[in-house]
Amino acid sequence: MPFLIFAIGMSHGAQKMNGIMQDIGRGTHRWIAARYTFRRLFVAGLTALVCDAVGFAILLMVDIRVIHDLALIASLGVAILIFTNLILLPILLSYAGVSDEAAQRSLRSERADALGTAKHPLWHALDLFTQRRWATFALAAAGVLAVAGAFEASQLKIGDLDPGAPELRPDSRYNHDDAFMTRHYGASSDVFAVMLQTPDGACAEYKTMSVADALEWELRGLPGVDSTNSVQLLARREQVLLTEGSPAWYELVANQRMLNHVVGFAPHDLVNPNCNLQILYVYLKDHRADTLTGVVDAVRTFAGSNDSPDRQFQLAAGSAGIAAATNAVLRQDDHEMLAFVYVAVVAMCLLAFRSWRAVLCAVLPLILTSILAEALMVLLHIGVKVATLPVIALGVGIGVDYSLYVMSMLLARLREGMSLSDAYYQALLFTGRVVLLTGVTLAIGVGTWFFSPIKFQADMGVLLAFMFVVNMVGAVVLLPALAYFLLRPTPVEAAPADVIPPLPAIQHSHA
Repeated sequence: MPFLIFAIGMSHGAQKMNGIMQDIGRGTHRWIAARYTFRRLFVAGLTALVCDAVGFAILLMVDIRVIHDLALIASLGVAILIFTNLILLPILLSYAGVSDEAAQRSLRSERADALGTAKHPLWHALDLFTQRRWATFALAAAGVLAVAGAFEASQLKIGDLDPGAPELRPDSRYNHDDAFMTRHYGASSDVFAVMLQTPDGACAEYKTMSVADALEWELRGLPGVDSTNSVQLLARREQVLLTEGSPAWYELVANQRMLNHVVGFAPHDLVNPNCNLQILYVYLKDHRADTLTGVVDAVRTFAGSNDSPDRQFQLAAGSAGIAAATNAVLRQDDHEMLAFVYVAVVAMCLLAFRSWRAVLCAVLPLILTSILAEALMVLLHIGVKVATLPVIALGVGIGVDYSLYVMSMLLARLREGMSLSDAYYQALLFTGRVVLLTGVTLAIGVGTWFFSPIKFQADMGVLLAFMFVVNMVGAVVLLPALAYFLLRPTPVEAAPADVIPPLPAIQHSHA
């Protein structure tokens, strides 16, 4: 989590630094440069940070305590960035300033363009997407990726997809040992407990025990179930022992006195002292999503047909039972949570841009990133879990940061009467290099996690690097392509008030 807060802070801080360096390079005093940068980027920065904070806060709707704590910490961390990055950073730079060399270097591309020389090759290549041919090609490619990604993402599963400890790689020593013990000794660490509740003293009734016995036999035949344990199994074994070990008596005998005797001496982890609750333990070979789903579905189907006022089957306890309950909550809230994140992002973008067309340009690349991220999770064999769910919300939050800065500058220049090509080129000169810098830097930083011996960290490194890069590409490629079809320059005479205050006349001062 500290790294995610750092990533968001770096993205916004770099934008402020770049703006102040450009103004100082023009000869503006550092105090005036800080003021100009604050005025131009405050709306975009505030909107982006609020979107990040709201995106994390929406995780509170997931009814899992650890996600609540994560959402609260992340939201507070991003909220603090509103003060440190938007207010404190320009103030500090107004006193510290930047070196003349750094300020001049930040203006090199802009000066070359102003003198009529060749444009920067990279900015010129990106500017091609403001033309009809390249914009059409970009949107067609995005459409193909969206369809293919949606098809692949439809196979995304909730829960762990590998046996053993999912935090470790399959070839780790722990997972090798765990697989050996499960395979040779049936000593599974994945325990699924089904609870049968009855009135006081009624847990030993033959009819109740026979129904529980039927469920036990059904569960033993499921794929992924290694063995079971219950008071019914204890009664069967005692009956064999009392008949000189004859397997013919391995049966739940309809003898109430015998059943009462067995229940009276049964361990308390099978039957409680009041005899109103008995536990059926199911030992699983693993806790993969398919295994848990099969057991849960079987118990629910059986309970629907056999529950009565005198007995109710309830799910679930044990390590695997808790995992199954967690998966059920995630399955219910996964897409609902993502929908709320997008609603919040769209609302904030509408407040900042005051244009539904601009909102589409900023949000559609984010939707593509979410689809492709889920498709990548399927390819990497990663399920939606407590640890991976916040990453999906993070992808929307950081992605909208890139789009907000580029779109804010683009709209400001369009409302000054510039053509789309000129407006986008100016936006690239002011924010483009920072978008590329933060996207590549963060992707390389988390990409090194791939070499971690911890599988979860390696998977998250690949997934986060992918999302950083795709969000960056969406902001500098898909956004101008969509703008070609949705946005038009505003005649200066009829231009409304700028979303971002225009840059005042440059004041040269060396005081």
